[in-house]
Amino acid sequence: MYKQTLSLVASATLVASLGANTLQLQPITITSNAIENNELNAPYSAEIYTAKDIEKSHTKNIYDFFNQETSLIASQGLGNPFAQQLDIHGYALGDTGYQNIVVTLNGRRLNNIDMAPQLLGSIPINTIERIEILKGAGSVVYGDGANAAVINILTKQGNNNELSFYGGNYHTFGQSLYLSQFEDRYSYSLHLNHYDTGGSRAVDNDGNRDIQKNTNGGIELSYHPTDKFEVHGGAEFTKNDSIYAASMTLDEYNSNPAQLGTAGYSTHQTVNSDVLNLGIMYSINKNYSLSVDGSREIKQSQYIPYSPSNYRYNQLNTHLDYDNSNFSAVIGTQNIWGERKTTSNTASKNNHALYVSSELHIDKHTFTAGGRYEKVSYEYLASNTNLSQDDTLYAIESGYSYTLSAQDSLFVHYSHAFESPDIDRFFNMGGTFNGFIQPMKTNTYTIGYNNIHSSNKFKASLYYVDLDNEIYYYPDHTYTIDKNTNIDKSHKYGFDISDQWLISEQWNIFANYNYVQAIIDKEKQGNDNYAGNKLPGVSTHNGKITLSYLPNSNTTASITELYRSSAYAQEDFNNNFSQKQDPYSSTNISITYAKDNYELFTKINNLFDQSNGIWLYDNAIYPVDFTRSVVFGLKFIF
Repeated sequence: MYKQTLSLVASATLVASLGANTLQLQPITITSNAIENNELNAPYSAEIYTAKDIEKSHTKNIYDFFNQETSLIASQGLGNPFAQQLDIHGYALGDTGYQNIVVTLNGRRLNNIDMAPQLLGSIPINTIERIEILKGAGSVVYGDGANAAVINILTKQGNNNELSFYGGNYHTFGQSLYLSQFEDRYSYSLHLNHYDTGGSRAVDNDGNRDIQKNTNGGIELSYHPTDKFEVHGGAEFTKNDSIYAASMTLDEYNSNPAQLGTAGYSTHQTVNSDVLNLGIMYSINKNYSLSVDGSREIKQSQYIPYSPSNYRYNQLNTHLDYDNSNFSAVIGTQNIWGERKTTSNTASKNNHALYVSSELHIDKHTFTAGGRYEKVSYEYLASNTNLSQDDTLYAIESGYSYTLSAQDSLFVHYSHAFESPDIDRFFNMGGTFNGFIQPMKTNTYTIGYNNIHSSNKFKASLYYVDLDNEIYYYPDHTYTIDKNTNIDKSHKYGFDISDQWLISEQWNIFANYNYVQAIIDKEKQGNDNYAGNKLPGVSTHNGKITLSYLPNSNTTASITELYRSSAYAQEDFNNNFSQKQDPYSSTNISITYAKDNYELFTKINNLFDQSNGIWLYDNAIYPVDFTRSVVFGLKFIF
């Protein structure tokens, strides 16, 4: 549940008072999972990152932050860098991982009804107050697609004014303005951002490159006519213009990943989005409160020179909250009406859900339980085709945590979740109807340990996922027998470890490691039997480590090493292609000097010019993060 008022004290993961040069870690309040909880006694696995963490990272966008600071994987994949693919816990990059992650912005769901990834490039990173990642949890409150994780993004509210400029190689430039004010009865925030880059890869034989441009802005307002009542609303827009090149062969990739390649073509995509939102919050009495939030998004996506696709998303969410000392509960409804229109057809996917969640605290024990009912309806209309389908789905969650001491806790968690197919899954790549496919259902079991001291924050969790009807694309490349379908049975397991250690007033270190195995248990397509094979596109090892040095009260320097192990190419379900996905590696450096009301910073990504790419199949490689990038910037705070 989105909370309009955030506690700035509770949201400080790393309190760094550079003037006094003192450092301290403390537990953070999780505000977005219907019932607020402390990360130490939460009965589920969670990662929380604050505005301070984001500022220190000096990442240009939210995808860079995910890759560098969290256990998430973000990749440009095969398409628009402003709408990248996400993965966690072995659901794979490509067209599956991001569909098993629900992403919300101030409570508004960003998942699409088709195979387009969430448009996270529209969220300016300097406007984010916190990012909360609930791993293997959130299915009751967030429903469809909340199998691997839920990512809740909350924007800033408070008195904060910033103006920043940055530039770098490949003709990269960015400007950002953020204004906000918070008073007793009203608040407002305004942001305007622009980013463009001349590109690092050729897209034709005339010397043109993969140019990217993004402009976005928005305003949020809230008003409290009384102490018990609040009305809030806002508007935002996004304009993306992106050109990106096709795949290349292994020899071309090894020779020069910045070249066009023999595929010889590029893709030009534009995305324009306009969003309006309005909501109220009413405190009925000291125990009960009611919230109602609605939004409308009009979006257009066009692959030039083809005709555009026009989207309309309407959302209406309500919830009644009860909080009385040691017991909290929430009952809510979620309604999403999604529609896509093209020149040849209209397709819609509508979700309507009712959920109940509760939490009980008894001394050192915390119990949570809840359930969700959701109905998903599809309709596809074309000149001579009328298709429809309804699915009724359920989610269940339960968890328990035990606080061993003021610094230690153990937890266990169970989640039954689901993913309904998007509207593209009913058609093969050639556009032929391949039949309605089954929703995916998962059972996720997690056990974890948290240890939070003033100088060290350690988290570890072990998980196992049992899956029925995992959704995937069966590749054939003839467009005759290829289709979207289901893996009959599969499972995943692994563990996550993270540690943040304040070694001294000058040195601190952060490390994050994830191990995962994703196995197909039962699936046959034609003459192919995938039983016992690994799910392609899943790296077994994913590690990140950052060492920071504060030589004085004004300067911070950090070095980050990112690594992902090799994997089977994304379409290699038989695990027998001659080429595998290469390991991913990048070394990043940032240096910041902050004094009074200004800040100077520089960031170098991929210091050693390591080539990285995404393997779709043999000799179909899409270079990503394959060259060094350098950015210098200046920020004014007023």
